[in-house]
Parts: sequence; C-alpha cells; structure tokens
Amino acid sequence: MESNLHSMTHLFAQLGLPSEPGEIQGFIEGHRPLPPHLALFEAPFWTQSQAEFLREQIQNDADWAGIIDKFDSGLRRTIS
Repeated sequence: MESNLHSMTHLFAQLGLPSEPGEIQGFIEGHRPLPPHLALFEAPFWTQSQAEFLREQIQNDADWAGIIDKFDSGLRRTIS
C-alpha cells in the first residue's frame, strides 16, 4: 500500500462530500470524536454506499487505505 496515492480532497470527492479544505475540516470537527469501539465505516453519518466503500478499502488494504487511516485518526481526536 502506498499512502500518497490519494489526498483527503480526493477521498472526500470519492465519497461525494464537499472537498474544499475548509469543508473537510468542518466535517471532521462536526463528527468527532468518533467512539473508539466504532469502526469508521460503522459511523451513523455514512450512506450505505459510503460505508461500503470505506469498509472495502480498509479490509482490502487498498490504495485508499492510507488516507482513510489518516481521516479516521482525525475523527478520533478529542477536542481539548
């Protein structure tokens, strides 16, 4: 797996979400912290197709997995 194949902007576009940097940051801030027991693709804010995409990419360690892991980390950070 090569982690620099895709950017956060590309991931958000792939998911059909607004993909400008401010919109990405707003999404992350609005949905964190994601509970530690919940897999990213299990979060209630995804559509079925978004959740399936995330699950498949992570489970297959596909070329999207690196940026998805970075995104997941951002959603798990607590606000101090």
